[in-house]
Amino acid sequence: MRVEIKKDQSVSSAYVEIHCRDVTKEVARLKVYISNYKTGIEACADDETHIVELGEILYIESVDKRTFIYTEKKVFSTDKRLYELEELLEDRGFFRCSKSVIMNLSKVVKLKPEITRNILATLANGEVIVVSRRYAMELKRLIGIGD
Repeated sequence: MRVEIKKDQSVSSAYVEIHCRDVTKEVARLKVYISNYKTGIEACADDETHIVELGEILYIESVDKRTFIYTEKKVFSTDKRLYELEELLEDRGFFRCSKSVIMNLSKVVKLKPEITRNILATLANGEVIVVSRRYAMELKRLIGIGD
């Protein structure tokens, strides 16, 4: 893959174009990665409001009607409901893996099928997330593996 940066004084803000013969999985993942760069969700931690960059998020979980955003370094809370975040994160490399969890697919390092038809997803920080069997087939379709 060739990468170029071209300076153009007539351009008011930076933009990225991807030129390819076919839109492969690698190209699609690159688009998602670029789209998520410096994009974030407003959330709170330590009585302060933060913008949590999408690329830093490991997963988002809803517990007792509260929504938490987990990164490698911190846990944030947000007023947004899980379904609102699911809509916001659509086509951005995130996946609803259970009734209460959305995970960042780019942070998954290992998948392990269970006899119950659930899938255990190990994230970059070593944490394991359960992909319920209801969502397992969709995950397999998304990442391109057979049954």
